[in-house]
Amino acid sequence: MEIERINDNTVKFYLSYIDIEERGFTREEVWYNRDKSEELFWEMMDEINDETEFEVEGPLWIQVHAMNNGIEVTVTRAQASDNDESEPQFGMDDARKPFEPDPSMFANSEQLMSELNDEPVVWTSDMFVFEEFENLIPLSTSIPVYAVESSLYSFENKFYLYVIYDESKMDDDDKSDFCSLISEYGSLSQVTIHRLEEYGKVIMESDALATVKKYFGN
Repeated sequence: MEIERINDNTVKFYLSYIDIEERGFTREEVWYNRDKSEELFWEMMDEINDETEFEVEGPLWIQVHAMNNGIEVTVTRAQASDNDESEPQFGMDDARKPFEPDPSMFANSEQLMSELNDEPVVWTSDMFVFEEFENLIPLSTSIPVYAVESSLYSFENKFYLYVIYDESKMDDDDKSDFCSLISEYGSLSQVTIHRLEEYGKVIMESDALATVKKYFGN
Protein backbone atom coordinates (compact mmCIF):
# COMPACT_ATOMS: atom_id res chain seq x y z
CA MET A 1 0.00 0.00 0.00
CA GLU A 2 1.19 3.51 -0.86
CA ILE A 3 0.13 6.38 1.43
CA GLU A 4 0.28 10.10 0.67
CA ARG A 5 -0.59 12.70 3.29
CA ILE A 6 -2.06 15.57 1.27
CA ASN A 7 -2.61 17.97 4.17
CA ASP A 8 -3.79 17.99 7.79
CA ASN A 9 -7.28 16.84 6.82
CA THR A 10 -6.74 14.71 3.73
CA VAL A 11 -4.92 11.46 3.09
CA LYS A 12 -4.75 9.38 -0.06
CA PHE A 13 -3.81 5.73 -0.30
CA TYR A 14 -3.34 3.33 -3.18
CA LEU A 15 -4.06 -0.37 -2.76
CA SER A 16 -3.28 -2.86 -5.51
CA TYR A 17 -5.49 -5.89 -6.02
CA ILE A 18 -2.53 -8.01 -4.95
CA ASP A 19 -2.42 -6.05 -1.66
CA ILE A 20 -6.16 -6.61 -1.27
CA GLU A 21 -5.86 -10.35 -1.85
CA GLU A 22 -2.96 -10.61 0.59
CA ARG A 23 -5.24 -9.12 3.24
CA GLY A 24 -7.81 -11.86 2.63
CA PHE A 25 -10.26 -9.98 0.40
CA THR A 26 -11.21 -10.23 -3.29
CA ARG A 27 -11.82 -7.38 -5.73
CA GLU A 28 -15.46 -8.52 -6.02
CA GLU A 29 -15.91 -8.15 -2.26
CA VAL A 30 -14.38 -4.68 -2.36
CA TRP A 31 -16.86 -3.46 -4.97
CA TYR A 32 -20.01 -5.46 -4.25
CA ASN A 33 -19.97 -6.49 -0.56
CA ARG A 34 -20.59 -3.51 1.71
CA ASP A 35 -19.57 -5.26 4.93
CA LYS A 36 -16.32 -6.53 3.44
CA SER A 37 -15.47 -3.18 1.87
CA GLU A 38 -16.05 -1.43 5.19
CA GLU A 39 -13.90 -3.99 6.98
CA LEU A 40 -11.07 -3.45 4.53
CA PHE A 41 -11.45 0.33 4.69
CA TRP A 42 -11.14 0.47 8.48
CA GLU A 43 -8.17 -1.88 8.43
CA MET A 44 -6.48 0.55 6.06
CA MET A 45 -7.41 3.55 8.22
CA ASP A 46 -5.86 1.84 11.27
CA GLU A 47 -2.67 1.26 9.30
CA ILE A 48 -2.66 4.83 8.01
CA ASN A 49 -3.16 6.16 11.54
CA ASP A 50 -0.16 4.13 12.73
CA GLU A 51 2.04 5.45 9.92
CA THR A 52 0.87 9.05 9.54
CA GLU A 53 -1.12 9.78 12.74
CA PHE A 54 -4.16 10.62 10.61
CA GLU A 55 -7.00 10.20 13.11
CA VAL A 56 -10.65 9.75 12.18
CA GLU A 57 -12.49 12.73 13.63
CA GLY A 58 -15.89 14.09 12.61
CA PRO A 59 -17.56 13.63 9.22
CA LEU A 60 -15.60 11.99 6.41
CA TRP A 61 -15.66 12.50 2.66
CA ILE A 62 -14.50 9.38 0.85
CA GLN A 63 -13.67 9.12 -2.86
CA VAL A 64 -12.83 5.75 -4.40
CA HIS A 65 -11.24 5.60 -7.85
CA ALA A 66 -10.91 2.30 -9.75
CA MET A 67 -7.62 1.76 -11.58
CA ASN A 68 -6.34 -1.04 -13.79
CA ASN A 69 -4.46 -2.76 -11.00
CA GLY A 70 -6.05 -1.49 -7.82
CA ILE A 71 -7.99 1.27 -6.10
CA GLU A 72 -7.12 4.80 -5.05
CA VAL A 73 -8.97 6.16 -2.03
CA THR A 74 -8.99 9.78 -0.87
CA VAL A 75 -10.26 10.46 2.65
CA THR A 76 -10.95 13.98 3.89
CA ARG A 77 -12.09 15.07 7.32
CA ALA A 78 -14.91 17.58 6.75
CA GLN A 79 -14.63 20.64 8.94
CA ALA A 80 -18.05 21.95 9.97
CA SER A 81 -18.25 25.58 11.08
CA ASP A 82 -19.56 26.56 14.50
CA ASN A 83 -22.61 28.15 12.87
CA ASP A 84 -23.40 25.14 10.75
CA GLU A 85 -26.46 23.56 12.34
CA SER A 86 -27.01 21.00 9.62
CA GLU A 87 -26.65 17.35 10.43
CA PRO A 88 -23.19 16.00 9.69
CA GLN A 89 -22.98 13.53 6.86
CA PHE A 90 -21.70 10.82 9.19
CA GLY A 91 -22.54 10.58 12.88
CA MET A 92 -19.63 9.71 15.13
CA ASP A 93 -21.47 7.76 17.86
CA ASP A 94 -19.71 4.75 16.39
CA ALA A 95 -16.62 5.70 14.41
CA ARG A 96 -16.70 2.30 12.72
CA LYS A 97 -20.08 2.83 11.06
CA PRO A 98 -19.67 5.78 8.68
CA PHE A 99 -18.47 4.51 5.32
CA GLU A 100 -20.57 5.95 2.53
CA PRO A 101 -19.59 8.41 -0.21
CA ASP A 102 -21.64 11.55 -0.59
CA PRO A 103 -24.19 10.63 -3.30
CA SER A 104 -23.98 14.13 -4.75
CA MET A 105 -20.27 13.71 -5.37
CA PHE A 106 -19.59 10.05 -6.03
CA ALA A 107 -21.36 7.28 -7.94
CA ASN A 108 -23.52 5.03 -5.77
CA SER A 109 -22.86 1.32 -5.59
CA GLU A 110 -25.62 0.40 -8.04
CA GLN A 111 -24.32 2.82 -10.64
CA LEU A 112 -20.74 1.67 -10.09
CA MET A 113 -21.75 -1.98 -10.42
CA SER A 114 -23.59 -1.21 -13.66
CA GLU A 115 -20.62 0.66 -15.08
CA LEU A 116 -18.22 -2.12 -14.15
CA ASN A 117 -20.51 -4.75 -15.65
CA ASP A 118 -20.98 -2.78 -18.85
CA GLU A 119 -17.34 -1.77 -19.15
CA PRO A 120 -15.17 -4.22 -17.20
CA VAL A 121 -11.76 -3.03 -16.14
CA VAL A 122 -9.18 -4.65 -18.42
CA TRP A 123 -5.83 -5.35 -16.84
CA THR A 124 -3.43 -4.58 -19.70
CA SER A 125 -0.37 -3.01 -18.07
CA ASP A 126 1.42 -2.26 -14.83
CA MET A 127 3.99 0.23 -13.58
CA PHE A 128 6.59 -0.85 -11.02
CA VAL A 129 9.02 1.33 -9.10
CA PHE A 130 12.48 0.33 -7.81
CA GLU A 131 14.49 2.31 -5.30
CA GLU A 132 17.81 1.19 -6.82
CA PHE A 133 18.82 -0.02 -10.27
CA GLU A 134 20.63 -2.90 -8.58
CA ASN A 135 17.27 -4.31 -7.51
CA LEU A 136 16.48 -5.02 -11.15
CA ILE A 137 19.50 -7.27 -11.63
CA PRO A 138 18.49 -10.25 -9.45
CA LEU A 139 14.94 -9.85 -10.74
CA SER A 140 16.05 -10.11 -14.36
CA THR A 141 18.04 -13.27 -13.70
CA SER A 142 15.40 -15.07 -11.64
CA ILE A 143 12.07 -14.24 -13.26
CA PRO A 144 10.77 -16.70 -15.90
CA VAL A 145 10.04 -15.51 -19.41
CA TYR A 146 6.57 -13.96 -19.61
CA ALA A 147 4.68 -12.63 -22.61
CA VAL A 148 5.26 -8.96 -21.80
CA GLU A 149 6.79 -5.87 -23.33
CA SER A 150 8.89 -3.86 -20.85
CA SER A 151 10.60 -0.47 -20.82
CA LEU A 152 12.68 1.23 -18.15
CA TYR A 153 12.67 4.88 -17.07
CA SER A 154 14.41 6.97 -14.43
CA PHE A 155 12.49 9.69 -12.62
CA GLU A 156 13.19 11.55 -9.37
CA ASN A 157 16.07 9.22 -8.44
CA LYS A 158 13.98 6.08 -8.85
CA PHE A 159 13.61 3.52 -11.64
CA TYR A 160 10.30 2.63 -13.23
CA LEU A 161 9.55 -0.53 -15.15
CA TYR A 162 6.55 -0.23 -17.45
CA VAL A 163 5.04 -3.55 -18.50
CA ILE A 164 2.44 -4.26 -21.19
CA TYR A 165 0.88 -7.72 -21.12
CA ASP A 166 0.21 -9.86 -24.18
CA GLU A 167 -3.53 -10.36 -23.70
CA SER A 168 -3.58 -13.35 -26.04
CA LYS A 169 -1.07 -15.27 -23.91
CA MET A 170 -1.52 -14.05 -20.33
CA ASP A 171 -4.66 -14.27 -18.20
CA ASP A 172 -5.20 -12.54 -14.85
CA ASP A 173 -3.62 -15.45 -12.94
CA ASP A 174 -0.45 -15.14 -15.03
CA LYS A 175 -0.40 -11.41 -14.41
CA SER A 176 -0.84 -11.91 -10.67
CA ASP A 177 2.05 -14.38 -10.62
CA PHE A 178 4.20 -11.94 -12.57
CA CYS A 179 3.37 -9.07 -10.17
CA SER A 180 4.07 -11.26 -7.15
CA LEU A 181 7.56 -12.06 -8.43
CA ILE A 182 8.36 -8.43 -9.16
CA SER A 183 7.01 -7.30 -5.78
CA GLU A 184 9.94 -9.12 -4.16
CA TYR A 185 12.25 -6.47 -5.61
CA GLY A 186 10.01 -3.46 -6.29
CA SER A 187 6.42 -2.30 -5.87
CA LEU A 188 3.46 -1.17 -7.93
CA SER A 189 3.40 2.55 -8.66
CA GLN A 190 0.71 5.10 -9.45
CA VAL A 191 3.04 7.10 -11.71
CA THR A 192 1.66 7.01 -15.25
CA ILE A 193 3.58 6.23 -18.41
CA HIS A 194 2.53 9.64 -19.76
CA ARG A 195 4.23 11.40 -16.85
CA LEU A 196 7.40 9.37 -17.36
CA GLU A 197 7.44 10.07 -21.08
CA GLU A 198 7.12 13.79 -20.38
CA TYR A 199 9.34 14.24 -17.33
CA GLY A 200 11.39 11.07 -16.99
CA LYS A 201 14.37 9.70 -18.87
CA VAL A 202 14.25 6.59 -21.03
CA ILE A 203 16.89 4.07 -19.95
CA MET A 204 15.76 1.06 -21.98
CA GLU A 205 13.05 1.55 -24.57
CA SER A 206 12.16 -2.13 -25.01
CA ASP A 207 12.94 -5.60 -23.64
CA ALA A 208 14.13 -3.98 -20.41
CA LEU A 209 14.31 -7.13 -18.27
CA ALA A 210 16.10 -9.12 -20.97
CA THR A 211 18.54 -6.23 -21.54
CA VAL A 212 19.33 -5.90 -17.82
CA LYS A 213 19.98 -9.64 -17.66
CA LYS A 214 22.17 -9.58 -20.77
CA TYR A 215 24.48 -6.75 -19.63
CA PHE A 216 24.35 -6.96 -15.84
CA GLY A 217 23.26 -10.49 -15.00
CA ASN A 218 26.66 -12.18 -15.02
